[in-house]
Amino acid sequence: MPSFDIVSKVDSQVVENAINVAKKEIQNRYDFNGSKTEIDFNKKELTIQLTTENEMRLQTILDVIITRGAKQGLDPRSYDISKEHYASGAMVKKDLKLRNGLDKETMKKIVKVIKDANTKVQPSQMDEVIRVSGKKIDDLQEVMSVLRKSEFDFPLQFENMKS
Repeated sequence: MPSFDIVSKVDSQVVENAINVAKKEIQNRYDFNGSKTEIDFNKKELTIQLTTENEMRLQTILDVIITRGAKQGLDPRSYDISKEHYASGAMVKKDLKLRNGLDKETMKKIVKVIKDANTKVQPSQMDEVIRVSGKKIDDLQEVMSVLRKSEFDFPLQFENMKS
């Protein structure tokens, strides 16, 4: 029986490469000349900590990181920028979390979208993965196109396609 998995994950090596390119770009920019800007990437927790002098520079760093990540193939929706920045002495800090995995609420939303599509497939939830199985590959491809057209605030990947 054909099936595939729906996941939402981030490759930490791609993120690290994008961060390194962004660091080099920021070091070479004239408006960051002499600034005390730091970008730290925690590979285990998938968090990025930004530290700089003011909010304008912080926003510029965010834009550079998101742009460089997009050029590396990282979806901009992978960054959780909802957490506000905070002051730390004369510096401004912000913690960026990368969305990795599907939680229960998002899995319910995805399953609801699949069921509302009235296709002949069966979605099942397993840990942080949704496995969709059906009798025909065409039905699975229809589910993929429905999910691609749906607006989610996180990226989805389809993998492990079996026929």
